[in-house]
Amino acid sequence: MEAVVGLLLMLLAVCHGVETSCDGRQDGAQCYGALGGTVVLQLMDNASEIFKFQWSNKTTRILNWRSNKIVSNQIGNRSSFTPSNGTFMINDLSRTDGGDYTLIMFDSDGKPAEQRALQLTIQAPVSSVLLDSECLSQGEMRVSCSSEGGDSPQYSWTLDGQTLTDAQLLSGSNESENITLRQDVSGQLVCSVRNHISSVSEEETISTCGFIFIDCILSNGTHVSQWVLEASNTLCIKPTTASTTTTEGKEPSLTVSNTSSTNITFSSPTVTLPSTDEPWFIRYSTIMAGVLSALLILLIVGVAVVCAHKKKQNNKPQEKEDEQELTYADVNIVQRHRRQMQQRAETEVEYGQVKFSQAPRRTVEPAGDDCVYSVVRKGR
Repeated sequence: MEAVVGLLLMLLAVCHGVETSCDGRQDGAQCYGALGGTVVLQLMDNASEIFKFQWSNKTTRILNWRSNKIVSNQIGNRSSFTPSNGTFMINDLSRTDGGDYTLIMFDSDGKPAEQRALQLTIQAPVSSVLLDSECLSQGEMRVSCSSEGGDSPQYSWTLDGQTLTDAQLLSGSNESENITLRQDVSGQLVCSVRNHISSVSEEETISTCGFIFIDCILSNGTHVSQWVLEASNTLCIKPTTASTTTTEGKEPSLTVSNTSSTNITFSSPTVTLPSTDEPWFIRYSTIMAGVLSALLILLIVGVAVVCAHKKKQNNKPQEKEDEQELTYADVNIVQRHRRQMQQRAETEVEYGQVKFSQAPRRTVEPAGDDCVYSVVRKGR
């Protein structure tokens, strides 16, 4: 019958408030009960095995047991004891129910055999949680978590099911009521508030505050590295169409003059290195293209020089014989028939040594009446 009454009271307590339980069989047990709720304290395994016990706080002997029956219960209107499992249930808990309790068990001779202490703390449960978030001037997000009711609340935060890390927090901690998130943090944020007798959580989907991180060097040489509002950003904007005033990509000018002295003038191409914020493979491919262009230009110039030189040699008149060469000529002079008789005694052949200078040879006209035959031999 007592068990049935205890069960009914327990069901009634569940309907009226939060129910907690605590194992008080260990000396110094710490137990918690909800304000207005129910607490079930296990004081022993089986009361029928104990001849006598008393359970009291500092001022009142609450429960008195002797010879397998309850002698007295000072709060019997809102409590019940179950001897078979040694549990004592208290309903409609108030602040005054909290405190230190002592259990003293006696043997059959009436002497104290064992003594245990228990501390009961009454707390108000957490009823609800409110999340409030706002964006700060530099794109950070401040989030506040507040609870209604609840004694000694404890806070915890998770993002997408994972505990917040120091890398995601700008200020505060995972156990703070107010935290500040970094500019790039987004996802499903959950704040949980709990104490020893209740736990409530609230979640919110957060996104970044529209800020982006820029890191570049401006045209005046200023290094910019900061978070800025993307909608009004005017710094570090890369143009969609690159415009350049350098000679990059232009062919060098080449002038060839085909005169007796070949004059070749050319201007070297100017290779402009790409911006340092371009990928490394684009920078090095541009440099290699500039080097190959320069080598190709030098090759074209070399071919032009060789061609001009050959053309000059082909147009040049054949060189004159060395001025130191000696030329021997046999000159035979045959006189007219009318003079043969008079000058028969004269020597018909004359040998002469003629030296030629660089001046052009002059042709010696024979006398009008003479016929001159000559044979010219070159001596080496």
